[in-house]
Amino acid sequence: MVVRRYRSTLLACTAFFALGLATTSFAQTATQADAATGEAAKSDRVTNLKPIVVKGKAKATQDALADSPTASETTAKEIDDKQITRIEDLGRSTEVGVGFNRTTGGVNIRGLGDDRVLTTVDGIEIPYLLDASRDAKGGINSFDFNALSSVDIVRGADSSRGGSRALGGAFVLRTLEPEDLIAPGSTWGGVFKLGYNGDDRSIGGSAAIAKRIDNTAVLFEGGYTRGHELQNNGDIGGYSTKRTEADPADYNQKSGLFKIRQYTDIGTFGITAEHYNKDKTIDAMHLQSPTGNFRPGNYDQTDNVERNRISLDYKYEAESADSLVDTANAVFYWQNLLRENGVKGYRYTSVIGDYWRRNEMENRSIGFSGNASKSFDTGGLHHKVTFGLDTSFGKIHQYSAGKDSCANPRWAFSCSFLHTNQSDMPDVDSKRVGAFIDDKIEFGSSDFSLTPGLRFDWYDYSPKNTAAFRDSANYQGLPAGQSDSRISPKLRASYQPQDNIELYAQWAMAFRAPNVSELYVNYGVPGGYVNYGNPNLKPETSNGIEIGTNLGDDDFGGHVGVFYNKYKNFIDTSRSNDPTGTYPLGITEYFNRANVRMYGVEMNAHKKFDNGMHIKGALAYVNGKDSDTGQWIDSVAPAKAAFTVGYATEVWGTDLTFVTATSEPKKTGDTLRAPGYGIFDLTGWWEPEQVKGLTIRGGIYNIFNKTYYDSLNSPSYAGSQTQRASYYSEPGRTFKLTLTQRF
Repeated sequence: MVVRRYRSTLLACTAFFALGLATTSFAQTATQADAATGEAAKSDRVTNLKPIVVKGKAKATQDALADSPTASETTAKEIDDKQITRIEDLGRSTEVGVGFNRTTGGVNIRGLGDDRVLTTVDGIEIPYLLDASRDAKGGINSFDFNALSSVDIVRGADSSRGGSRALGGAFVLRTLEPEDLIAPGSTWGGVFKLGYNGDDRSIGGSAAIAKRIDNTAVLFEGGYTRGHELQNNGDIGGYSTKRTEADPADYNQKSGLFKIRQYTDIGTFGITAEHYNKDKTIDAMHLQSPTGNFRPGNYDQTDNVERNRISLDYKYEAESADSLVDTANAVFYWQNLLRENGVKGYRYTSVIGDYWRRNEMENRSIGFSGNASKSFDTGGLHHKVTFGLDTSFGKIHQYSAGKDSCANPRWAFSCSFLHTNQSDMPDVDSKRVGAFIDDKIEFGSSDFSLTPGLRFDWYDYSPKNTAAFRDSANYQGLPAGQSDSRISPKLRASYQPQDNIELYAQWAMAFRAPNVSELYVNYGVPGGYVNYGNPNLKPETSNGIEIGTNLGDDDFGGHVGVFYNKYKNFIDTSRSNDPTGTYPLGITEYFNRANVRMYGVEMNAHKKFDNGMHIKGALAYVNGKDSDTGQWIDSVAPAKAAFTVGYATEVWGTDLTFVTATSEPKKTGDTLRAPGYGIFDLTGWWEPEQVKGLTIRGGIYNIFNKTYYDSLNSPSYAGSQTQRASYYSEPGRTFKLTLTQRF
């Protein structure tokens, strides 16, 4: 597999650079370089990074997805201050409406997760991998927070700029740029970080350095973390289903980022290379017992993710209104995302002997994404037109390798249920094209604007027969491909009587193309059970409205938004008995729910006082059900809120945060209904005056060691609960300590 992977990488890189060289003329239509080197540092505490979301005026560095009144930004400084190292940390600090499902590996926004939230890094989509038969799924968390300059959360079902998957919103990442590290007047800059995280007993560090020579800048960033299992609050060790402590685990996380930027009179050209890898080994003690099929010390699990990308980047910002466009961004890219998991053990009572599995799901893609904007006047109207294009060509591959000790005829019946050394779906070639345009129309000096927008998307899935798929136990021939298109309109009205007051209302449509696993998985065997994809699935669509306001500034302000969305053809799974008896253990298959609705409210507020005190609060609530059956949608999390009171001087500060959530509503199939909870976190920072650029941060999380549950990470499946509840609990009292040195 390694040889195949690196051979594919070499071929993809060759094609990528050939495509980039052939399209250089596109970038030459611009007339001015993006020579900005960052905003001035406001204090010695940090080097301020260029913000991504700028109200009122777009910047060339801004991701088009984040140019929305429903977007909020977490900067690199806030990532450091809040000691954010995982997506879950956003949900207990800056973004209470954001969750992460560790089982499925998906982000959750406004009650929707996994493949219904679009994730991008530097304008490039990170695909969500769904392995519907094994557990090699997820992959969107294949990045290091230390390599990021900002995280933008875009809320709401709006495909007008994001295209497919933006049903719940978008998770928008931007990696460090040289100007994020190099202060004005300097030619180089850097940052070194070292940290300890008590919830998984991990120690890690990262280093980034940037150097500018004349009109060329280079950035290197790398990180490494070694850790263990994520703690819970269980207190029973040992083996079997009685265990409530987390299973022992060890992991290694490595990441690297390289950028080179050339500032010219016609724009900024760049090359980016990014690598992320995390390998985890778990001693699955809860599945072992002294008399069971898997005995102590003989059942280990693995969980790995790796992502690599190379991109050619272009950015442009005009100085003159006479330019053809005001801003432009473009990226040509090659990307490979691989998820692997597996087991290795020895069976003692059934199919006796060695046993192992290695399941993989891989998505390789090459593509382009770009957008541009232009402002102009017509009569008494001021227009800002933004338009963009993105396209990608990908190959999705799934495979399971393994071994069972099936030579003894005694195990013939048991072995008929063991399927490996096969693909549970065909390889799929995917094509995707999307184009959008919107126009923000300001009506003279009335402070009122309308923004109509329109996006067209087309996708095509072409299954390919392989020997591994033909070898599958339930092979029934090659399924048909699927191709479809969708137009997603929006209309936003905004009233902005002052720079720090905005009232808005928006109607928007969105859609999601079915995932290839939802269409084509075929896992099972006659005489047992089967998991079927559905090649006739229709794309999900949504129709929603939102009304809200953004008020104030960094010292005093807030946001309130209410929304209502209706979804058609919502894709879900069902389990049924086979009336023919071919699959006596049942059939699981995908289908379209006719009607689903969700509504909710989000609000936050903050205030800084002259005496150094500050307060902030946030609330997120979503209600989501099947409109026809009244069933709760399982991905909807309970209402959650966070309240912070703090104090800061020039050299030190501290925050006390109270995070609370209501109990989970009763959902069909839930085996553990997460109760409500309230926990306290205490954090602080200190910048010793004797060491310029040094910041020491520390935190005590869940101060009172409360046992609580995150509904997104509580079991939700049919049948009885095999493990005791506290096995699924979140970490108890933990500590974090980080040291950051800026140069």
